[in-house]
Amino acid sequence: MARREAGEPLETVLGWVELAGRRLAVAPGVFVPRRRTELLVRVAASYAGPGSILLELCCGVAPVAALVPAGEVHASDVDPAAVACARRNVPHGTLHLSDLYDDLPGSLRGRIDVLAANAPYVPTDRVPLMPPEARDHEPTTALDGGPDGVGLHRRIAAEAPEWLAPGGVLAVETSQVQARLTAAAMHDAGLATRVESDDDLAGCVVVGRRRGVRPGERA
Repeated sequence: MARREAGEPLETVLGWVELAGRRLAVAPGVFVPRRRTELLVRVAASYAGPGSILLELCCGVAPVAALVPAGEVHASDVDPAAVACARRNVPHGTLHLSDLYDDLPGSLRGRIDVLAANAPYVPTDRVPLMPPEARDHEPTTALDGGPDGVGLHRRIAAEAPEWLAPGGVLAVETSQVQARLTAAAMHDAGLATRVESDDDLAGCVVVGRRRGVRPGERA
């Protein structure tokens, strides 16, 4: 009770968060996934299959890697605490401590079928206005998306074509307000883009697809 009264998120007090009907482990000092991320999970699942390679960047506790079935699962974050927590949720996958693509294994380059990311997208000047559960108890690196909130989206999109397989998709959670900026970043990287939203979840995901044909697909 004292921890909750001090503003710590209920989820880290309990040690878990419920998402898409599953309990995922969370720990103090780690970003707690919001319910709107269920849309990102759903979108990623619609492109994944038994033979797919899936990578979740900026994974936090790794909700996408934990909840989306795929043949080969990877998750990555720059925060060691997040990676340790994600490892509990994704025992079937491979975890990487990496700043985006910097320390990923080269063997993944050009082979990823589904690349998902819930990268920070809160504009820097709005971080102090967030609820205390977030601004005081979650790492700033998991919240601050730069001046317009899409700085990391641009970095992710710019290199995505090098890591995606032909026909592979990049799915990035964003806001309705910033969706056009996230989509523009993907378009500038040469990806064919579209936006999916769910008003009930207050969720928005921009999807960018690398041009080309996946093995087994018709052109």
